[in-house]
Amino acid sequence: MNKTYLKLSLDLDFILIAITAPLKDYVLCHKINKSLNFNFEKISDHEVYFNIDEPALAFSKYYFLSEQGENEYFIVNNRNSEGFLIPEMNKVDYFLVVHHYMDNEDLNFILKGLNKMPEIQGAIQVDPRKLKSKENLVM
Repeated sequence: MNKTYLKLSLDLDFILIAITAPLKDYVLCHKINKSLNFNFEKISDHEVYFNIDEPALAFSKYYFLSEQGENEYFIVNNRNSEGFLIPEMNKVDYFLVVHHYMDNEDLNFILKGLNKMPEIQGAIQVDPRKLKSKENLVM
């Protein structure tokens, strides 16, 4: 009998920035909106199923579409009362996910702007392909 294998590949074509900041999600988004001239708004939570027989875990999520309509930005909380979105990065509080192409100049502008904010302890770019729990970031 012939066996057929289904190969799934995740679309990891996005920029991922890990943010450490001891702030509530809405406060962080407000500060980023003011500092970087973004306009993050709360949208429905990002739900992830860790086990098929358990309910999904919900992580707060914010969204911003750039004026040019090219880039979509998401801020997702990495922790909730029941666990972490990306458990191997348990020191990170939030993830900034940028969909679509962004050149290094724009990326550096965002990273420098985030790291200049006194409320943010650190913001670094992370390669999503190197994460063990990368499938949790697919939106």
